[in-house]
Amino acid sequence: MLWIVCVFCTFSVLSVGADLKPRSCSEVRQAYTAKGFSLVNVPHQEISGEHLRICAQGYTCCTSEMEDKLSQQSKLEFENLVEEASHSLRTTFVSRHKKFDEFFRELLENTKKSLNDMFVRTYGHLYMQNSEVFQDLFAELKRYYTGGNVNLEEMLNDFWARLLERMFQLVNTQYHFTEDYLECISKYTDQLKPFGDVPRKLKVQVTRAFIAARTFVQGLTVGREVANRVSKVSPTPGCIRALMKMLYCPHCRGMPALKPCNNYCRNVMKGCLANQADLDPEWNLFIDAMLLVAERLEGPFNIEAVMEPIDVKISEAIMNMQENSMQVSSKVFQGCGQPKPAPPGRSTRAVSDVFNHRFKPSEERPTTAAGTSLDRLVVDIKEKLKKSKKFWSTLPDSICSDVKVTGDRSDEEECWNGHTKGRYLPEVMNNGLTNQINNPDVEVDITRPDTFIRQQIMALRVMTNKLRNAYNGNDVNFQDASDEGSGSGSGSGCTEMCIPEFEVISTKAPTVVVDRFAETKASAPKPSHSLVLTVFLLCTIFALQRPLR
Repeated sequence: MLWIVCVFCTFSVLSVGADLKPRSCSEVRQAYTAKGFSLVNVPHQEISGEHLRICAQGYTCCTSEMEDKLSQQSKLEFENLVEEASHSLRTTFVSRHKKFDEFFRELLENTKKSLNDMFVRTYGHLYMQNSEVFQDLFAELKRYYTGGNVNLEEMLNDFWARLLERMFQLVNTQYHFTEDYLECISKYTDQLKPFGDVPRKLKVQVTRAFIAARTFVQGLTVGREVANRVSKVSPTPGCIRALMKMLYCPHCRGMPALKPCNNYCRNVMKGCLANQADLDPEWNLFIDAMLLVAERLEGPFNIEAVMEPIDVKISEAIMNMQENSMQVSSKVFQGCGQPKPAPPGRSTRAVSDVFNHRFKPSEERPTTAAGTSLDRLVVDIKEKLKKSKKFWSTLPDSICSDVKVTGDRSDEEECWNGHTKGRYLPEVMNNGLTNQINNPDVEVDITRPDTFIRQQIMALRVMTNKLRNAYNGNDVNFQDASDEGSGSGSGSGCTEMCIPEFEVISTKAPTVVVDRFAETKASAPKPSHSLVLTVFLLCTIFALQRPLR
């Protein structure tokens, strides 16, 4: 009986010895050279692995040099995976920014050309003599759109004031007007309302439309830059070790075809992309704000609907001035004084001779800007923007769902779990830096947020604020720093408490507090506000002190 036991033990030892015999590294050599590496010093059979620093130190097909090269290869492949996964997002912002910018620029040029051609036909030499007033208007609109420091409301007010100066001289050619007199006229453009209600309506429409257009394109620029920058990852040493262990330690174990388990991959990616995931909340707010402004571009802030008929609206204003020239002149003479007669020999044509044709818009307008329409562009970008929400938090899952990266999900036993072939047991971590404190596969320092990512978060936050202001018709660049909600400067004055949707055309004209032309001559002097306040305070102090005596 004893000899049977001895024979059995002998066979068992021999069997174990056969299992421990070094295996061939032919598959590893083939996979290694396929990556472009030299086979010099690559072992043909497994060797002892005490030299390895990342992979398990059992029998291995990897030398120290191979482990270093494969570690760098894993870093490169990770960077490429993130680039590939974000390619569609980055392309969306690049291409749509180009389309919108091209559209807005062509729209401005087409509108300027249309107005010039029609005004030359309608007003002829008279327009050509004063065309710089209109050219300056479009130059300032373009300068605003391209990022210039232009206050739209002030610029439009200046346009109408200049136009009034020119027209007032044309309808009163029998008089000579000094620079001081013309300045007096321009000061009271709002009170005189020589152009009717056109300037007020146009100012509301143009400011809101241009604020929305410029801010939206700026938003596309910021989205493009953030996506490009964040997609260029710089993995930490802890991340590189985890990537090497996940992607190439199977090679060192002689199993180059074995791919990582899906949940294992997700934990590694969540650890390596922890800071990128923290971008997601601010990114989602940014996308929501972009969608809000996109809705404005479709509706009441549609710059295409505002700019295409602008020549008709300006001509309508000119006609209002012509028809009301007698009343306007009378009020100006009353407010600014009687001008001196023009020198002898100067042309004194009648008003009807100056403007002898009513403006009629031509049916031959320039083709649609950039071969498309704003509505089509907005419908397209809204669909793309909605798909980009939660991009950074789902990036690990997107990468790990790639069949080139992970194994077959249907068989969780046939994948690399970080140690051997078999099921991956640890739970999957949540997104973000703080949630990686217990990540079983990546060493993450949760006390040191990535400053570069924090800079991108701040850039998104600033842009989101600008977009929200643009949604309400306000230009944040011109808001009073002491009252950010006032909406002063370019914009409608609409605060964040505004009704979500409204028609621009129905906005009521601002009330004129003081009508300088309706004032009587100097009346009895009135005490100043500061004097009244001082007397009031003295009386109050005196009244409070009397009971104490």
